[in-house]
Amino acid sequence: MTDLDTETQLRNTTLDKPSARSNGSCPVPSSIAELEDCLSQPTAGALKALERLNGDILVLGVGGKIGPSLARMIRRGFDELGRTDRVIGAARFSNPELIASLNQHGIETVQVDLMDRDAIDRLPHVENVIFMAGFKFGATQCPERTWAMNVLAPAWVAESFAGSRQLVYSTGCVYPNVPVESSGSLEDDPLEPIGEYANTCIGRERVFEWFAGQKGSPLSIYRLNYAVDLRYGVLVDIAEKVATGKPVDVTMGYANVIWQGDANARAIQCLQLASIPPFVVNITGPEKLSVREVAHRFGELLGRKPVIVGEEGPTALLSDAGLSQRLFGPPEVCADRLIEWVAAWLLNGRPTLGKPTHFEVIDGRY
Repeated sequence: MTDLDTETQLRNTTLDKPSARSNGSCPVPSSIAELEDCLSQPTAGALKALERLNGDILVLGVGGKIGPSLARMIRRGFDELGRTDRVIGAARFSNPELIASLNQHGIETVQVDLMDRDAIDRLPHVENVIFMAGFKFGATQCPERTWAMNVLAPAWVAESFAGSRQLVYSTGCVYPNVPVESSGSLEDDPLEPIGEYANTCIGRERVFEWFAGQKGSPLSIYRLNYAVDLRYGVLVDIAEKVATGKPVDVTMGYANVIWQGDANARAIQCLQLASIPPFVVNITGPEKLSVREVAHRFGELLGRKPVIVGEEGPTALLSDAGLSQRLFGPPEVCADRLIEWVAAWLLNGRPTLGKPTHFEVIDGRY
């Protein structure tokens, strides 16, 4: 599907209309429960997309940082529309509390090891599949596991769910670093990955593309960087360093971010736009954030002077999300508001996940 075809389709279906939460009207979350509620609140665009999707939705890899709130948004959207279609979350589920939480919110759960080919075939076969499983941190030390998890398992899933509408989570890491004065990589730019992990991410895209073409599976490739909530993400990484007096390295001097709630809504919208050939889209915010400036802003909000080390390099990992913003409108929570929210979260002693993004990495070695 061409960019023009997609934009015309969205104009005709009004998916790009903002919801009542526009301009960040979701109140500042002050607890985990409020945060989870905010992250999973369906937007008008997500509801329009769900209205046009037929059948159940399976979220593979639901146990990660993003999966639970995405599954909840889908469930809440179906409920708001009066739909009884199932939302199924599948993962290894090393934490049984997550199973209970998802079930409590009306999401069915299935324990599965995606490295077990037969187990994949035993999964409920549904009309819509979101694939968000993967392996990143430790990729350099364990490349064979990285290739298996990021290429072999996706191939099995794409083959097993032949004919289903599919969305595969990918990453901006498939692009090379670009000059910092640019707007970032576009969807049709050459893919020139840096490092083992990024190469496997292209592999994941390619095997999904192959089976989509061979089996007639409508596909969206969803290149996300970087989603943030108040417990993890690029902004939390910077804020925690400022708060604790640790140095903030500005060699990777710029970054893109998007509120996870906005990323969730866009994932649902992109699932509805899955096509043959695949619909490929960058998902991030419109701002090109200076790491140095963000650190100083956190310094003001947290009452700490940031410790800056290094100098900005000439390139950075940046994506141009112009296509997604033309289709869906701007994110509902802007970067400035996110910075204020993260600072308030930390000042109030709320917990973080302790899972740094390592966005500072410039050589692709994770």
